[in-house]
Amino acid sequence: MNKILSKPESLKDNPLSYCPGCGHGIIHRLIAEAVDELGIREKTIAVAPVGCAVFAYDYFNFDTTEAPHGRPPAVATGIKRTNPDKIVFTYQGDGDLAAIGTAETIHCANRGENITVIFVNNANYGMTGGQMAPTTLIGQVTETTPFGRDPLREGYPVKVSELLANLEGTKYIERVTVFDAPHVIQAKKAIKKAFQNQVEGNGYSFIEVISHCPVDWGKTPLEAVKWVEEVFLKTFPLGVIKDTTK
Repeated sequence: MNKILSKPESLKDNPLSYCPGCGHGIIHRLIAEAVDELGIREKTIAVAPVGCAVFAYDYFNFDTTEAPHGRPPAVATGIKRTNPDKIVFTYQGDGDLAAIGTAETIHCANRGENITVIFVNNANYGMTGGQMAPTTLIGQVTETTPFGRDPLREGYPVKVSELLANLEGTKYIERVTVFDAPHVIQAKKAIKKAFQNQVEGNGYSFIEVISHCPVDWGKTPLEAVKWVEEVFLKTFPLGVIKDTTK
């Protein structure tokens, strides 16, 4: 019997420690599959920061380094510039990338560094208990917005992909999600294209993945999936936001 599905070589056998229903495990697999299919595992280097993303080194079967909170773009820049033959990517959450790491994110993108950024947006600070993040939706209840996010008090959700699309240094930006099979397939295509861009030297690629966080949202996994589809995506619509690599 022919095997049609197996564990990617770029994933270790370690069991995932993420909460039930979390999207991180799916995203990890998509990255690993893309790396395997492109044949770049031996020269891939991941950069992970503080937050749920920090556990990436336990699961990826290629070189992975940690960075201080918010600083993965700076670390990735240093690695890529000193090792231009390597495939370097950052794996970051919304608190890391869009809050403490805003400056690093913007300036790395503006310089057009030839790296790949995987941005996991679940609209809250997942690791520390579900506090409001820059991407938290208007009216969304979190540990620090118990009555819902009020734009007069906490401002509006930061749409990082649209923000970065205005910078001349960015080449490819797409927003995807992983709440059902068709969207997982599209997310895989986007992630693979982002890595392919780097292989071809096309410049800075940014993939925003809308991910579910049932535990911190106070929902069951099924409720979280429904909330992504019916609520989350109205604020963060899916699709290619910029592509100058065509």
